[in-house]
Amino acid sequence: MDPTKQNFFGGGRRGYHHGRLRDALVEAARTLVTERGPAGFTLAEAAKRVGVTAAAPYRHFSDRNELMGELAGRGFQIFGERLARAWDDGRPNVLEAFRRMGAAYLAFAQEEPGLYAAMFGNVQTLAAPGPGAAADAALETLRKASVVILRSYGAPESAARDLALEIWAYSHGVAMLAVSGHVAASKGCDPAVLLQQGTANIVEMTVRRLRGG
Repeated sequence: MDPTKQNFFGGGRRGYHHGRLRDALVEAARTLVTERGPAGFTLAEAAKRVGVTAAAPYRHFSDRNELMGELAGRGFQIFGERLARAWDDGRPNVLEAFRRMGAAYLAFAQEEPGLYAAMFGNVQTLAAPGPGAAADAALETLRKASVVILRSYGAPESAARDLALEIWAYSHGVAMLAVSGHVAASKGCDPAVLLQQGTANIVEMTVRRLRGG
């Protein structure tokens, strides 16, 4: 089993286990977000899903927003791990690794639409240091890849952060369109192809601009 596809308990079973209520509540939130959307449930409903009293979650979370922050943070951690594994330090070559990273981004959004929505649904969920750091780490993976990409074209590496943000913004747009069903291979617009071509164009235009071409 892919460790990034299992539940947050670190195993294949779902449910509440003694001493792991915090993890059980996060897993319940993950399921509820997938079913109803980021704003579609209460802390009491997460408690009911786990099988504990409505008061029990407050031993771990001050309110629903804190639970959503924890969920978003764990989502970004998994997301960042997948991107890093796909990039694989640019092996065997930069272009292939870059394409793999794009495919991993899109696959995550399609396989985990609820978790993805929780991650990007409300920036306030990233206000706490833990979730915010997880989001920053995911962006850092893209920035490091952008450094290598620019270097391979002989372009200034100082533009890596801007390039990473542009790629992230475009990738997010394609991912959201794919998850919502607005773009699909069955409709003659394969999101994987759209993402690959679009990000390649962003890189090309950035390199031309930096070279003064």
